Amino acid sequence: MKKIAFITGATSGIGKACADTFAEQGYNLILCGRRSERLSQLKEELISKFSIQILCSSFDVQNQSEVTNAILSIPDEWKNIDVLINNAGLSLGRDNFSDASIQDWETMMQTNVMGVIYVTKALMDSIVQHQTHIINIGSIAAKEVYENGNAYCASKAALDSLSKSMRIDLLTKGVKVTAIHPGAVETEFSKVRYKGDQEKADAVYKGFTPLTGNDIAQTVLFAISQPAHVCINELTVMPTAQASAFHFHKK
Repeated sequence: MKKIAFITGATSGIGKACADTFAEQGYNLILCGRRSERLSQLKEELISKFSIQILCSSFDVQNQSEVTNAILSIPDEWKNIDVLINNAGLSLGRDNFSDASIQDWETMMQTNVMGVIYVTKALMDSIVQHQTHIINIGSIAAKEVYENGNAYCASKAALDSLSKSMRIDLLTKGVKVTAIHPGAVETEFSKVRYKGDQEKADAVYKGFTPLTGNDIAQTVLFAISQPAHVCINELTVMPTAQASAFHFHKK
């Protein structure tokens, strides 16, 4: 029987890379995201290359009722989930606290924190029953606050604490929880942060080689490939040219 991976934010970046990686490993996939057309395209692409089954579920992790209804509608044969990858997340704006948008802050908090809570809570019966390995995709921003990071840093710090809390509370259930905190990863992240300004987004990665979505997908695969008695609680993954949230070696 094939294993099943449930991936949120699967339509781009780290989520899409995880879908590619787990498909290659022979996992059946539950792919989740807001953009149903992209989900369908990704499904077709992966099924054409790998002998797997894929279930697509389109919902916004910010909306609890959407999340709950979507997860309740999952057929019973898909509920034996081996890996949950809470990847959906975003950053909006890079503004000083005094100038930043409350709406942007609310969106980040709802997506990066409450979205993880909504999805994980809705899947909890299955997680406990099947000892699902939970992977939460965080950020170096969870560990080091930087200028004009404000609510984004706060959201990822909250996710870091949430991951630790999940690990403790689910300890007696035999459920593994791993938080993965990447540094600079070249995805749609910066384009979203700078609200479509491609020039600003590209400038973030100039002068050094950033991580790719595939780098993080391989890190996820490493974490879930450990023996049953081993749990990696957290990993911080950086480009060689980045030592911290503040220190880069750019040419």
